[in-house]
Amino acid sequence: MTATDPATISPMRSEKVLHKIVETSRAGVIVVGRDTRISVANAAAQIAFSRQGEPIENKRLSEVIRDLSLHEAYQRALTEGVSTDLRLDYTAGHRSKYDVHVSPIELDETVGAIGFFYDTTRIERLETVRQEFLSNISHELRTPLTAIITFVETLEDGGIDDDENKMHFLSVIRRNAERMHSLIADILELSMIESGNVSVNIRDIKPAHIVNEVFSSLASKAEGREVSLINQIPDNAVIFADSVRFEQMITNLVDNAIKFNRRGGTVTVAYEQRGQKDVVSVKDTGEGIMPDHLLRIFERFYRTDRARSRDLGGTGLGLAIVKHLAKLHGGEALVESEMTRGTTFFIEFPTR
Repeated sequence: MTATDPATISPMRSEKVLHKIVETSRAGVIVVGRDTRISVANAAAQIAFSRQGEPIENKRLSEVIRDLSLHEAYQRALTEGVSTDLRLDYTAGHRSKYDVHVSPIELDETVGAIGFFYDTTRIERLETVRQEFLSNISHELRTPLTAIITFVETLEDGGIDDDENKMHFLSVIRRNAERMHSLIADILELSMIESGNVSVNIRDIKPAHIVNEVFSSLASKAEGREVSLINQIPDNAVIFADSVRFEQMITNLVDNAIKFNRRGGTVTVAYEQRGQKDVVSVKDTGEGIMPDHLLRIFERFYRTDRARSRDLGGTGLGLAIVKHLAKLHGGEALVESEMTRGTTFFIEFPTR
């Protein structure tokens, strides 16, 4: 019998070999014996299923993962020699999803069962985001497109001869076409930012001057809602940012603050230095945002009040663009809100 003959490998050496093999797997691997105690678990399984960092080896499988279908799969492998594929939702401390393959394994004439746990959490989350994005974008495009088609048909059916209303019909068509154009432009913009195809020309800029220009461009909208615009940034304040992108972020935030403000309210833009960060804030005096919405406010198409948002216009992508542009500067976009007292958005820029 040669030195490499499997029969010459001691049980202890066989277990070491198995340990080395399973450690090469990116998937979590758990091996149990007939007593359903875990005899081998690689680092990926330890990280995924350990509670407070305690070793999971030598524990019963039921102590580590409480899932009936998983235990049944291991039992079938141990008693019937049958392989099983299943889905596992693991919710101890954090929610994760796994594709699991359990098979019988024989080591040193000892029967066991081995399970491979493939973490699909991120893939499924991305798929959910993709489906939500497609659903939202189809809805957002369909709404103005339906209005355009409806009013075009009205004009074709004789409305073109209605001198009193035809200009109104054309105005509605134009407004909805512009809405579609804005939506497509924002989608392309966000896509370019996320794909890394947008660069920033960061230099010293004076934000007070740019904020005044933004106020001028949005003055008529603010007057229409009787909202006062207040620039509290000192004229000599300097931040390290891309002037074009800074103007884009402030425009999105001030535009939102006007739309969701109460009549007679105010929008205040301010500046402060916090440690190694320059912080520009945009504060409104609107109704505020409920706490459960704050966690998702920067998501694409996320709206706290869809009906009101659609009536007031906007693409639902403005805050997502602000968030991505802030990160592109090496900074962050944050929000604080108090019900009935208003909302404040913050853009943090690293100091030079």
